[in-house]
Amino acid sequence: MIFVGDDWAEDHHDIHVMDENGERLASRRLPEGLPGIRALHDVVASHAAVHAEDHGVDPAGVVVGIETDRGLWVNALVAAGYQVYAINPLAVARYRDRHHLSGAKSDAGDAKLLADLVRTDRHNHRPIAGDSAGAEAVKVLARGHQNLIWARTRQTNALRSALREYYPAALVAFDDLADRDALAVLERAATPHQGAQLSISAIRAALKRGGRQRNLDTRAREIQAALRTEQLAAPVPVAGAFAATTRAAVGIIAEMNRQISELETELAAHFEHHPDADIYLSLPGLGVILGARVLGEFGD
Repeated sequence: MIFVGDDWAEDHHDIHVMDENGERLASRRLPEGLPGIRALHDVVASHAAVHAEDHGVDPAGVVVGIETDRGLWVNALVAAGYQVYAINPLAVARYRDRHHLSGAKSDAGDAKLLADLVRTDRHNHRPIAGDSAGAEAVKVLARGHQNLIWARTRQTNALRSALREYYPAALVAFDDLADRDALAVLERAATPHQGAQLSISAIRAALKRGGRQRNLDTRAREIQAALRTEQLAAPVPVAGAFAATTRAAVGIIAEMNRQISELETELAAHFEHHPDADIYLSLPGLGVILGARVLGEFGD
């Protein structure tokens, strides 16, 4: 067997190849993409053939350690039949501390470290399974959906912080600033003065335009009462400046809501086509979205 450490960057890969005794066979820097993967196969083939008893290349006898489990490069390694181990960067850092007191980091040094790690400690790590294209698609969509939700949360937290500075009545009116009611009203009335001047009919029209269909009058009265509560006020120029940022944030959050909804539809379609979808959905507490996330992380 031979062991390959692959320290990857955006545009290159530092590789270190060693034998079962830890002796260096090759080390070099390869470019990203097809030229790099071809060069890696050539290096592996030249040394694997020498170390194979029948002088043939057995891909399963090549063990690769790399600090990621996804990407075109990793897919190519798995497709070649190599044993590929995705090593958590935190584990690599701990392993580095065992051998280098200075804690110094270098790409070439990390490539050697990864090769040594899969040579001696691979039994403590899991190889990449090589999931089907359907499971990979579910993983991409599930992670993209989750990342968008996190990004929306950051935006709503920033909006909440701004409203606290100049428009506390809006926080009384709306608990969830990503909700359609909050976005519809804040788009119409981005300053405390505008909010206090809104009539029931104006708020009702805004709620209807935002997508609400039930309890329009009741909700409109609740919002009007909240927006007219007495609060501390910021100077008019400051409130106007904050209003501009609020309108921008409302537009961003509204678009994020739309994109999240579209991703949910796409995610559900891919998940329901997977042959194991019914098994996941049979588990208590797992709906389509959470089930898709679980499938994406577990794989086939």
